[in-house]
Amino acid sequence: MMKNVKKLIAVLLALVIAGAVFAACSANKSDDAAETTAADAAASDLEYIQDKGTLVIGITYFEPMDYIDENGELTGFEVEFGKAVCEKLGVEPQFQEISWDAKETELSAKNIDCIWNGLTITDDRKEAMSISDPYMNNKQVLICKAENAEAFAQPGGLDGKTVVAEKESAGEEAILDEAYAEYFGNATYVAVEAMKNAMMEVKSGTADAAVIDYVTGIGSLKEGSDYAELAIIESVSFADEQYGIAFRKDSDVTAEVNKAIAELIADGTLDTIAEKYGLTEQLVK
Repeated sequence: MMKNVKKLIAVLLALVIAGAVFAACSANKSDDAAETTAADAAASDLEYIQDKGTLVIGITYFEPMDYIDENGELTGFEVEFGKAVCEKLGVEPQFQEISWDAKETELSAKNIDCIWNGLTITDDRKEAMSISDPYMNNKQVLICKAENAEAFAQPGGLDGKTVVAEKESAGEEAILDEAYAEYFGNATYVAVEAMKNAMMEVKSGTADAAVIDYVTGIGSLKEGSDYAELAIIESVSFADEQYGIAFRKDSDVTAEVNKAIAELIADGTLDTIAEKYGLTEQLVK
């Protein structure tokens, strides 16, 4: 009887050891598979885009970067820039309007392949996404009706006034930044959906001033435009910055796009496009 019990214990012990070994092997295989899958996902973004033949570019509409012209056609500096880069990648550009405050979600969900829309390069964004080399210098500026420009240029000039900016934009960050409290600390801030909405609010008088990209001001507040009565307060600026193109984190598309940008700079193509939209002096070279 004792002999049989010993045999049973030995068998059970062997089964336990075998199970532990099997579990460890399975766990290692699972870990290896997970690592392989993650590596494949990170390494295949370029292949994914080239296989489908399109680069879906997330944009919002604002002149002179991405806007509808008098013929109803999508045009602008970044539209032409995007087409030139896509030609080098061997894919077709597909421009898709997005909500700016949902841009990272749209990108990670693969609803778009990149954010190419006057995106300010920040440390936080570099942590969350893969961002191209900078291609344009920018800054945040204050705009208002021309007759108010002198008063609003002074610290405290916006006390009790309403200031607007695009949600999740560099303009919003400037307004909320303690460094600029002498300008905005006693103003009422209201977020709007897009920079064009910010300009419309100032034009209509429902806001006193807006903080927008300088590049947008160049394209939108020119003589003969819908916003000709508005002015950039040239003596005041906030947050010097640079634009880049954002891709999914660790995407291998970024390096290919950087290569394409360098080629477009070297052969003069980017200069030609920038000159057409009055942006030559803003280019990073």
